[in-house]
Amino acid sequence: MATEISASSLFRGPDLAISDNVVLRHDGGVITGISEGAGLAHGPRAFVIPAFVNAHDHARATASSFGAIGMPLESWILRSALGTPVDPYLTAASALARSARAGCAAMMVHYTRPSGTMPLVDEARAIARAASDVGIRMAFALAVRDQNPIVYGDAEPVLSGLHRADRKTIEDLFVRAPMSPGAYIELIDAIAAAIAGPTIDVQLGPAGVQWCSKPLLEAVAENSAQTGRRIHMHLLETVYQRAWADQHFPDMVRWLRDIGFLSGRLTLAHCIHARPDELEMIAASGARIVTNFSSNMHLRSGLAPIAAAHRCGCAIAVGVDGLALDEDDDILREMRLVQMVHGGLGFKQTWTPAEMFALAIRNGRRATGAPGSGELMAGNPADYVVIDLDRLDRDRIMPVDPMALLFARGNASLVKEVVIAGRTVARDGVCSGVDLPAIEQELRGLYRANAGKLGSFQRMWPGLAERLGGWFEQQLTCE
Repeated sequence: MATEISASSLFRGPDLAISDNVVLRHDGGVITGISEGAGLAHGPRAFVIPAFVNAHDHARATASSFGAIGMPLESWILRSALGTPVDPYLTAASALARSARAGCAAMMVHYTRPSGTMPLVDEARAIARAASDVGIRMAFALAVRDQNPIVYGDAEPVLSGLHRADRKTIEDLFVRAPMSPGAYIELIDAIAAAIAGPTIDVQLGPAGVQWCSKPLLEAVAENSAQTGRRIHMHLLETVYQRAWADQHFPDMVRWLRDIGFLSGRLTLAHCIHARPDELEMIAASGARIVTNFSSNMHLRSGLAPIAAAHRCGCAIAVGVDGLALDEDDDILREMRLVQMVHGGLGFKQTWTPAEMFALAIRNGRRATGAPGSGELMAGNPADYVVIDLDRLDRDRIMPVDPMALLFARGNASLVKEVVIAGRTVARDGVCSGVDLPAIEQELRGLYRANAGKLGSFQRMWPGLAERLGGWFEQQLTCE
């Protein structure tokens, strides 16, 4: 059905132009035209922009609700086991709906913690159904690891002093028989056959180099080259991962380049502790880096060299990583934080807000396999967000660039409507395809009922956390 949306201002995207008093038309999920000089519209003012992309996430529950607060990634990962999905559909629907409500047309789901309640192909089907119900485009990568489940090396010093029952609790939760590279590729093929389609891109998802053996990474690189399948992976997120690489794999990024792992099909999350020569190799390969500012701060991982990466040619995207500043999946606030921290120093500017916005959308769509560049123009997908311009430009003292205002004071509360493939998926903060408050209320009940089952893990946590800290800190002093 043909649809028209009137906009007081419209930001097209890559050409960075703002058009005033326009009408955008779309039909069948595709933009059919934009008419300028439509005359001053009466009523509420609207600022129409390309829809956002959450280019790195895990579709999980809010970690702070399980006590995973203010701790480094290496202990946070273990602590957040308390938030293992109790129902894959509900958990994914909640996360995907929060992202869509905030204005995202597409979201990367790097699925690192399956529920264990059903076969993995069926779990992927449940998550795909959630994405369809919400109406959001999704990239899905089942994370895989085949080494170092507890620490980056021999875990015996951490486990040896534990009571036998406590040690068994840890091993039951985190130690699994590793999946062979061939079995993983077969599983991804089966998942792709089950859920891949126009709005779902199935990708390969090695968790990170410290968690994956060389044969596994080689198999992923080979399959990607043969099939064109995208890869999504964490890289050098923490100081402990940097120390591990320096001690055990000093030529890691060069090796990834030489086996063909680095390519335009690859998206790397974080890269906080990547060095200049490594950034240059990543840039030369055409791979993308997704920065996740608030997550990096929550987990005390550090400040990523995003401006330096951009200067050497790296394609930059933005993700929420399930840990937005206020744990509310507000992608607009995350983009503003990236702009504020990495946008320049003094009179030297890395990029303008409009440039940063356009490249994050373009690179985010490439990372997730979403079609088009995100630019609002005829022939491109009708993926856009309507911002309440009256609230954004609340004083109306003089003409001010609405994109500059968006990066000065914007947040998800200003999102009036979210349209994906021509379909309104959220309006005034309410999702049309799912009942988000009801889903979250049901999830709370399930998690509360489930919490007692991991009581032994909660009891032993303080001692385990202390042992983990000692093990990882020792790695920073190893010669």
